[in-house]
Amino acid sequence: MQMHAATSSGPMADATGLRARIASIASLLGRVPLSFHQLLFRLAVAGVFLRAGIQKARGWETTLSLFADEYKLPGLPPEIAAVMATCFEIGCSMLLILGLASRLATLPLIGMIVTIQLFVYPQAWPEHLVWGSILLFLLTRGPGAFSLDRLVGIECPGESSR
Repeated sequence: MQMHAATSSGPMADATGLRARIASIASLLGRVPLSFHQLLFRLAVAGVFLRAGIQKARGWETTLSLFADEYKLPGLPPEIAAVMATCFEIGCSMLLILGLASRLATLPLIGMIVTIQLFVYPQAWPEHLVWGSILLFLLTRGPGAFSLDRLVGIECPGESSR
């Protein structure tokens, strides 16, 4: 009488095969360069702030009214706050898009998010958390290889891939 070895079909083999496929996919996804994410993060957060800055600049009277009547930042005249916000939103966004002085460009935007969260729209914390997380990532990890910072030598090779 000949005994046949158990075949590797069944629930245990299916689970092992599934784990292997998941590991293979995870390995493939892990090969996406961090610099690709950094570029997308820069473009995404810059897009939010750039649109807001352009809107402020296009409707200056409305912008001044918003800062005077709705935003009411403590200790800052509405005219100065409006100019600062517009300049930071446009200027820092352009720097992030180019990847130039990227870490420095995150700081005013983080400051704006904190100010808006504390004094203007405290209920908007989910959006602020997303934008702040992206900016904090760029501040701590840099703009990545696809940036003028890297091209001009502001970022050390390998520094942003930590």
